[in-house]
Amino acid sequence: MTLQFSRIAFRYTRNVPVFTGLDLVIDNPSTVLLGPNGAGKSTLMALAATHIRPERGQITWKGQSPAKRRGKADYLRAVAWLPQEIVAIPGLTVREQVAYSGWLKGMSRSSAWQASADALRRVNLGELANRRTHQLSGGQKRRMGLAGALTHQSELILMDEPTAGLDPTQRRVFRGLLDKLSGDVNVVVSTHQTEDLADSYSEVVVLDRGMVSFQGSIEDFHALAGHGASGSRERAEAAYAHLVRGEA
Repeated sequence: MTLQFSRIAFRYTRNVPVFTGLDLVIDNPSTVLLGPNGAGKSTLMALAATHIRPERGQITWKGQSPAKRRGKADYLRAVAWLPQEIVAIPGLTVREQVAYSGWLKGMSRSSAWQASADALRRVNLGELANRRTHQLSGGQKRRMGLAGALTHQSELILMDEPTAGLDPTQRRVFRGLLDKLSGDVNVVVSTHQTEDLADSYSEVVVLDRGMVSFQGSIEDFHALAGHGASGSRERAEAAYAHLVRGEA
């Protein structure tokens, strides 16, 4: 896999640029994007999902660009996005909303309906297929969103703060699902919580003030913590602080 950002420039207002020429290549099947609030993580994910467009620069997945008419359909079928808030569509059941996600990506109604059953099983929501979407908990809605991405067999799933606001049990369940998907689909997960590293990812990208301050393996990331930290969580916190605050 290769998700590439080339010379990306973007701003929400005229005076506050988020990116001014970002270059980043993600070619690892399991990557976590770390950074403080306001670092540009959600913006980067939204750009990759084509939810917003860069002022300048290009984004490609396996060489396909959503900015080009010929490659846009292939890009959109291959890349799925899980924003922080999964919106329940009024009146739909869980399975209907998951199937609808597949239809939006170009699947026929019958194919999307068939695929939705397996997708719900993979995220442990099969028993809730006929429940109304508004009756789901926050964690269940995140899993419903993930099922939607699996329905159309995404090659890459972008997840923006997928465990934010979840209780410890829900977070553990969601991380377990990511572990189960390892090897079947590529994932890029953004978060500001270093405990989400766990053993689920093989590459870390740290974004700070719109710039990449680190990209490398979990081992190399932990090595930045120095000798004073013990335990993976403490090492991750120390390494993160070193990068985003410039500590010696």
